[in-house]
Order: sequence, then C-alpha cells, then structure tokens
Amino acid sequence: MTAPTTPARVVLLAGPSGSGKSSLAARTGLPVLRLDDFYKEGDDPTLPLVAESTDIDWDSVRSWDADAAVAAVVELCRTGRTTVPVYAIATSSRVDTEALDIGRTPLFLAEGIFAADIVARCRELGVLADALCLRGRPSTTFRRRLLRDLREGRKSVPFLLRRGWRLMRAERAIVGRQTALGAHPCDKAEAFGRIATAAAGPAVRQRTAEAKPAGTVKTPGTTAAVTDSVAR
Repeated sequence: MTAPTTPARVVLLAGPSGSGKSSLAARTGLPVLRLDDFYKEGDDPTLPLVAESTDIDWDSVRSWDADAAVAAVVELCRTGRTTVPVYAIATSSRVDTEALDIGRTPLFLAEGIFAADIVARCRELGVLADALCLRGRPSTTFRRRLLRDLREGRKSVPFLLRRGWRLMRAERAIVGRQTALGAHPCDKAEAFGRIATAAAGPAVRQRTAEAKPAGTVKTPGTTAAVTDSVAR
C-alpha cells in the first residue's frame, strides 16, 4: 500500500485575464493547477451572456465550475493527486482529462481569473496558504491579453476586441472585486516574494512575518526553487 503524502496547501493566484498569472506560476517551479480548465462547456444552458449581447460572458464566474475546482484543490492538498479536465478555449469544450500528481510537495499554485472566488472556501477547509491578485496597467494587460489570444486562436478577432475593450475599462473594478474576496493585490515581484515565504514553511513565515524573503527557498520533497525576484 502506498504511503500517504504529506498534506499540502495552495496559493491561489488571481488577477485579470492577461495579467501574467500563468507565466509567473511557471517561473516558481512549483506544481500548478490551471483553474481555467474548469470552465463550463459551450453548450451548457447555464452559461451567462454579456448584457445586451449574444456573446457568452466567459468573464462571469457563472461560466465556471467552482465546485469541481474546489474539489480538485482539496484532493491535491489531501492526497497529492487528482484528475483534471483539459479544456480547449477555442472550442469551449473539455477535450480530455489528465492526472495531476504533486507528490509530497507541500505547496502548489492554483491560478486563474476566478481564483479569488474560492478563497473563502479554501480558507474554511484549511488548505489555503495565501491568495494573491496580480495587478498592473490596464493598457499593458489589454495588449498582453490580445496578443496571447490572437496567437492561440482562442476566439474570433471581433469577439476578442470586444472582450478586450470591455475588460480594459473594467480592470480596476475586477481587481477591486478580487481584493474584496480575499486576494492580496500586488505586482509580480511582491507575489513572487509571498510565494517564496509560503514555500519556506511555517517556521520561516513566523520569523519573517511580512518581510520580503531573500535568497532562494527550496520546498522539501521537490527540486523546485522559488527566488525573491522575478526574471525579466
């Protein structure tokens, strides 16, 4: 019989679409749960629409399966493994499933535009290490998001332009909402430092309090390292 893994905790990484969540998560070297893979499929009758439009509102939390996302987070924390959907944004459909195994790593990231919406539930369940909301200039986020979505062919160009303009105007309100839900607003450098502190474990967190950690912190049971600066 396989020995149980050490219980893990999660850092929830939120922020507007295009704010750099995925790239930051990749740089940490920690295991990552992609929360955007829990979108509902395009034929789901519960999908919301943008006001006065026939466009599906993929930026509404009602387009996302929060219960399935929380279940995956909790299973990873308690057992070190779970099965997650593989979602194709271009076709708005789940095309496969895959196993995610974090082994004995005591910390992992769960990133996505709806991460802040499960902060309270993760805290109540005792699995939350930290919750962050990346913020920056709306114009920069708009440009980064549009280039990414065009490169990946996520949706039609007219749809991407309409969505991009709407999100740029709403970005400050989006950050405000996610902050109100319990995610700490910060830039990439501060987010990296807080993730490093969480990865260092309770003893280091107590000693450093809220000070930014220096040097490299390695999490037990993994070769991943989290540094105190973000690569440019």
